Amino acid sequence: MNLKVIAGVEVAIIILTAAGGWWLNSRVETLATRVATLESELASTTLVLKTAIEQNHAALASALNEEKQSVGQIAEKLGDFEDNVGDISDTVDTLEKLSKTDPELLQKYSKVFFLNEHYAPPRLVEIPSEYKYSEAKSLKIHASVWPYLRKMLTAAKKAGVEIYVSSAFRSFNEQNSLKGQYKVTYGAGTANQFSADQGYSEHQLGTTVDLITTGLNGQLEGFEKTKAYDWLLGNAYRWGFVPSYPAGNKYYVFEPWHWRFVGEQLAENLHDDGKNFYDLDQREIDKYLVNIFE
Repeated sequence: MNLKVIAGVEVAIIILTAAGGWWLNSRVETLATRVATLESELASTTLVLKTAIEQNHAALASALNEEKQSVGQIAEKLGDFEDNVGDISDTVDTLEKLSKTDPELLQKYSKVFFLNEHYAPPRLVEIPSEYKYSEAKSLKIHASVWPYLRKMLTAAKKAGVEIYVSSAFRSFNEQNSLKGQYKVTYGAGTANQFSADQGYSEHQLGTTVDLITTGLNGQLEGFEKTKAYDWLLGNAYRWGFVPSYPAGNKYYVFEPWHWRFVGEQLAENLHDDGKNFYDLDQREIDKYLVNIFE
């Protein structure tokens, strides 16, 4: 091969190499530009997506918060509704109890209210002989009061105190007959100081008893000086019994033996407050009627 040919080939190679290098550089620059463009577009798209995600999160959080508030409001309304239903239910229960409870049981009868000759407790039970001072004497009491009286007399006995029932339920006619005897024996004026007229006696309710203890020869006088009376003053309220005519009352002479069942709640409040049954207004007393046997 001559020198001209060789020189021509070398020139061609140089030209091709230069052209290849230019083309390669051009392609690299083009690719670099496209990469930069894609990176810019990707960054922009990422920012848009991030903003959209943040906005969606905010919207979702707001929606959830509103939902919680709505749920809270609904729950609050449901709570109010349940409270109202509960109040109505309690009222219905109270009215039902009152409809089954004798309204006379907590009335103030001593010279205040009157019981007619036809009134009698719905059911009376005989007091067992071991609880009576005179075993041969028939004594009856309101059936719902008897469990309280039995527990009280049993508790007294366990405490070493002997307490017995001397008198319990008396009908209208029995009270009339007894008052007549007292008038003959003591005179009307004196009899009126310690004995109620028929229709005004708490004994007709069947919730009242005259209590006695040993050592008095079967008499009620002097009961206030006995251990039995002291025990009753400190404990009878626990079973719902209170003295109707304590010292200084304005109805009758002091009758320490005369105890009336008014229910444990009222008796406890009277004891704790140092008040007497007849000191209270009748409207205040009536509030305790619904729970008298609870």
